[in-house]
Amino acid sequence: MALGRLLHYAIDAALVSTVLAGVRRSSGFTVNTPILTDPTLRSIADKYLGIGETIFDVVQATTVNSSYFKKST
Repeated sequence: MALGRLLHYAIDAALVSTVLAGVRRSSGFTVNTPILTDPTLRSIADKYLGIGETIFDVVQATTVNSSYFKKST
């Protein structure tokens, strides 16, 4: 039971990070991690946001190469 809940929270966290990556790509706004004074927390936040960037890149590459999606004009 606890393992399932932990997996659910991890997937939710990855989805939030991916949405933040999409916001950064589409609007240019990003999370201001340099305001974090603790270098450990800043490193964790940067790695967390990097996971979202990676997921976003994979999803974007998948949709570009998929026949189910087409570019709208």
